[in-house]
Amino acid sequence: MTSKRSKLQEDTHFRVLRLLEDNPEMSQRDLAEAVGVSVGGMHYVLSALIEKGLVKLGNFTAAEDKRRYAYKLTLKGIAEKAAMTRQFLKRKMAEHDALKAEIDSLTAELQETQLAKTRDGLKGE
Repeated sequence: MTSKRSKLQEDTHFRVLRLLEDNPEMSQRDLAEAVGVSVGGMHYVLSALIEKGLVKLGNFTAAEDKRRYAYKLTLKGIAEKAAMTRQFLKRKMAEHDALKAEIDSLTAELQETQLAKTRDGLKGE
């Protein structure tokens, strides 16, 4: 079974890949803010994605500061993002189904409680 920390890491990598696919010029600060991690954490995430060969660095030509980089998904990164999308969607659908079942159960329980109170109230009259 995948640990909670591993799922969180997968979700973070997935969200970063999604953001970078559409916005390769995003800064680490912007990515960190969008994903909800620290800038240092984002540096770690980007380094891991680069090391895995999912993202490559390129110069961001439109920037005045030529030290800025663009983070581009590699072909491997695009394929991995597609696989992560399937896994993410599968996990979220399972979570949705479990949550829906719990809501349905609680709703039925509440209705039974209210019905019992109504019956008890009628008996007392």
